Amino acid sequence: MSIEKTVASGGVYLPDDEGYDRARTTWALAVDVRPAAVVFPRTVDEVAAVVRAAAEGGLRVAPLGTGHNAHPLEGVDLSRTVLMRMSALKGIEIHGRTARVRAGEVWLPIVEKAAEHGLAALHGSSPDTGVVGYLLGGGLSWYARAHGLAADTVTAVELVTADGTVVRADADHEPDLFWALRGGNAANFGVVTAVEFTLFPIETAYAGMMVWDISAAHRVLSAWAPWSVTAPEAATTCFRLLRFPPIADVPEVFRGHQLVAVDGAVLGDDAQAILASLRALDPEIDTFARVPAPAVARVHMDPEQPVPGGGRSALLDGLPPEAIDRLLEVAGPDAGTTLNVIDIRQLGGAVGRVAPGAGAAARFDGQFLLLAAGVLIGDMAKQTIADCERTVDAVSAWSRGRMYLNYDEVGGDSSRGFDPDVWGRLCRIRAAVDPDRLFQANHEVPVTPR
Repeated sequence: MSIEKTVASGGVYLPDDEGYDRARTTWALAVDVRPAAVVFPRTVDEVAAVVRAAAEGGLRVAPLGTGHNAHPLEGVDLSRTVLMRMSALKGIEIHGRTARVRAGEVWLPIVEKAAEHGLAALHGSSPDTGVVGYLLGGGLSWYARAHGLAADTVTAVELVTADGTVVRADADHEPDLFWALRGGNAANFGVVTAVEFTLFPIETAYAGMMVWDISAAHRVLSAWAPWSVTAPEAATTCFRLLRFPPIADVPEVFRGHQLVAVDGAVLGDDAQAILASLRALDPEIDTFARVPAPAVARVHMDPEQPVPGGGRSALLDGLPPEAIDRLLEVAGPDAGTTLNVIDIRQLGGAVGRVAPGAGAAARFDGQFLLLAAGVLIGDMAKQTIADCERTVDAVSAWSRGRMYLNYDEVGGDSSRGFDPDVWGRLCRIRAAVDPDRLFQANHEVPVTPR
């Protein structure tokens, strides 16, 4: 049974329709998904109607926002699945220090609107990332070490459950579901239509980027890693190995170059003193300065349009000298890797503490988060994946195999993202709210634990 064309006013596309290929294309251009139908609801009522129609027709529903992390759906049989694209469900409201945002929004408009009120969200490094997936997946912001995971700022979630009912989950209503939604991969439990979250009185930050030639990789990483462990919680930064292709989309100053960078943001008045030891490494470019909060959204220079890329990630307990040597053997100046980006995010601080009333993504218990990524096009894809896996394997001795699922672009055992007791509780909640597995997530929580 197919979904009726009238069920979603934003559009319904079946495999034989003109526009189907465009509708099924996600932000991650390398991902090839072929669902039974693609729908674009514009209202909450339409979301509920699609859910009910799918259930009646024996189909599953896969909610998807921008599709930044659609990679785990690659190769999955979606011939009995409706891909529900949330991009047409728009709306931003700010009341006091609370934002209410519909599921189709990306971060930049929210960041700009919050700034009009002298406020900032714990947004991510990409201005083009979907708010719901980022927030409810955990959310690692440039203010994370000071204020914790973005998921812990969520105060309410509106969603459509498997029976087509619209539910509000918060601390007082559906508390178990509210806990699971904040970090347990919300698409396992329903279709999120709106989120409410707390904003912070942040008008400016000391943010930017320091850049060196890639030949300085060992010197900079050997200084940045121990600095990261002892730095004040006001600072949240990222060490990067960058290999820019010689294409027009790349700023001219970086085009075709291989570089080392440290970027991020520092809150408070002591920023220059906090960064002094990094500045002593004599960067060739240094853009760190006091900037308006909205400018922080573009510090990382993440692409603001779909890209054919992907990668692998790992949470690391530390980066001692031996780990730095191993990493740079496979990804440093002389490695010959195909990878465009190696990011190492600075964790610790509030990211490593469990906040009162926290959800399933309570904290990251590692010291660093590694991401290795490159282009996944044609013949390059196989080598890129191999280089990603080689990079992650190189530092496996300093990892316990834990994953941050927002960065984990491989399907399979989602339990890697959680402690065993958290995983067991997520599975029980999934069994209670979606026993027939109507919903299909990129990182699936089973009805019973494996």
